[in-house]
Amino acid sequence: MLFDTHVHMNAEQFKQDRDEVIKRAFETGVNYMVVVGFDRETIPLAIEIAEQYETIYAAVGWHPVDAIDMTDEDLEWIEELSSHPKVVALGEMGLDYHWDKSPKDIQKEVFRKQIQLAKKVKMPIIIHNREATEDIIEILQEENAKEVGGIMHCYNDSVKYVQTCLDMNFYISLGGPVTFKNAPLPKEVAVEVPLDRLLIETDAPFLAPHPNRGKRNEPAYVELVAEKIAELRGISFEEFSNQTTENALRFFKILR
Repeated sequence: MLFDTHVHMNAEQFKQDRDEVIKRAFETGVNYMVVVGFDRETIPLAIEIAEQYETIYAAVGWHPVDAIDMTDEDLEWIEELSSHPKVVALGEMGLDYHWDKSPKDIQKEVFRKQIQLAKKVKMPIIIHNREATEDIIEILQEENAKEVGGIMHCYNDSVKYVQTCLDMNFYISLGGPVTFKNAPLPKEVAVEVPLDRLLIETDAPFLAPHPNRGKRNEPAYVELVAEKIAELRGISFEEFSNQTTENALRFFKILR
């Protein structure tokens, strides 16, 4: 039993064969997934997909790269959608210092507004972090995000920040990079994080795990992530898969 906690089945890359990809995931043992919407185009489709499948859920938020495009009306819209029965988290949100579309100060403002909204509607958050770890931690602490908790999505930073994240009531989620031969950091993290605070994801269609690196990722490949981490931790695939699924169900407050 597997739970892909972060997937973009609403992406253009799945437009032609979305249902087939989802069917393939279910056949592989991916019982659950959360489709993440992050702008005006992807949010409605995330909810639409979640409505079509009993064990697929949605998260809604605003991506930091596009922070400059978010209006007060968009924030109100996200608040309205947060009460949808298939919406289980707000996000992805955070900071991205790799791309320069949105100035850092605007990214920070939009990030803070979404954390404040999450506290208002009492929903956990999903964090996007690219080259901005210390600023993200500072904002999460200042805004008391611990109150709602969240996920450090596709964590790819040093082990030294893990305990700080755990102390803030956050889970650590790992994806395809943990399988890359030239990626020691996620492997170290995979071993260090307590098993009951670890989640897995694909971030499909991006970051396909080895041996599919460079190809379109899909939720069925979360099995490869689970296999690798179970191997690194020296436990069975079944134990790891069941535990991370239980973690995700608990985090998203999904009743079976």
